[in-house]
Amino acid sequence: MHITVQREKLSNAVSHVSKAVSSRTTIPILTGIKIKTDDEGLTLTASDSDVSIEVQIPMEEAGEWGVTVHQPGSIVLTARIFSEIVRKLPSNEIDIQVDDRLATKIRSGQAEFTINGMDANEYPQLPHLEEDKVFSVPCDLLKAMIRQTVFGVSTSEMRPILTGLMWSLDQGKLRFVATDSHRLASRTAMVECPEDLSFHNVVVPGKSCNELVKILDDDQNLADIVVADNQILVKSKHILFYSRLLEGTYPDTTRIIPQGSKTEITVSTKEFLQSIERASLLSREGKSNVVKLVTMPDGTVEITSNAPEIGKVTDILMPKAMNGEELKISFNAKYMIDALRAIDSAEIKASFSGPMSPFVIRPTDHDWMLHLILPVRTY
Repeated sequence: MHITVQREKLSNAVSHVSKAVSSRTTIPILTGIKIKTDDEGLTLTASDSDVSIEVQIPMEEAGEWGVTVHQPGSIVLTARIFSEIVRKLPSNEIDIQVDDRLATKIRSGQAEFTINGMDANEYPQLPHLEEDKVFSVPCDLLKAMIRQTVFGVSTSEMRPILTGLMWSLDQGKLRFVATDSHRLASRTAMVECPEDLSFHNVVVPGKSCNELVKILDDDQNLADIVVADNQILVKSKHILFYSRLLEGTYPDTTRIIPQGSKTEITVSTKEFLQSIERASLLSREGKSNVVKLVTMPDGTVEITSNAPEIGKVTDILMPKAMNGEELKISFNAKYMIDALRAIDSAEIKASFSGPMSPFVIRPTDHDWMLHLILPVRTY
């Protein structure tokens, strides 16, 4: 194999695929990046058997040179060393040449490295998915939907299914749901898909979703998503992102969302967030990070927190509107902060059904998003 490749394009591709390289694998070849060249250009692949990422660098794109293939072939190079070398090379052109013994010469400017490669034939094949369930989402929307929900997945392995983000599609409405059984985040959007396409209980590991966000562009270009039995594939430009799906049945979360409410408060998202952040400055130091919300007779809302060994804080909030019964409720400040940061609307409505019932936070200007938080018993 012998190629000359543009450094910046190679560097970007290596940083994308490196996200799928496992540092803790028992299979030595998976610590490497597979480099394959043919008459279409250069393809880099990395996998940790849960997530696989493939990036292609075409010969040229939009009139800009990417790679010249002098002799096709393939090699696997240790990811950690290869990515460091590529990042630190001096010139804009990199020459990579592999001999019969898999010794790989990497030249750029006056610098030359020789490193030992591994046989690409031993690298596992990427899964081949039947493309009968395919739909498209703009990249920036997909990233936003993941960001606005993925923080709600469980970090505990007690119930593995809850460590994933549940994707469902029905009548063109894509819905993401995350819950760790103390809170829930849900986001929906209309997407391009065949009329009859629907699926449910497609649970993508939270870790995979976080990696996907890092490699997608922030633009309106469409990402094609292929859903198979135990894998999902996201195709965007020259990137293929595969993730295995979690096995098991995701709990039916629709049953826990209260249908009515006894108290409703409409507040500025930013003011509410800042108030909770101030209150959590003290509660964070305690073990529980609990903040208390009380509706006052004068129409204000009092946010308080108390850490016995440090002190207490009281913050008064002027809501835009408030109606219903008087309320005293305590909750985890971090859950509230995560939810408010995910909402991109200026105002939210919080609906409460009582001091020990789950409460719901929604933006006031659309119904695509919903956050539910379980209160904390403090008395």
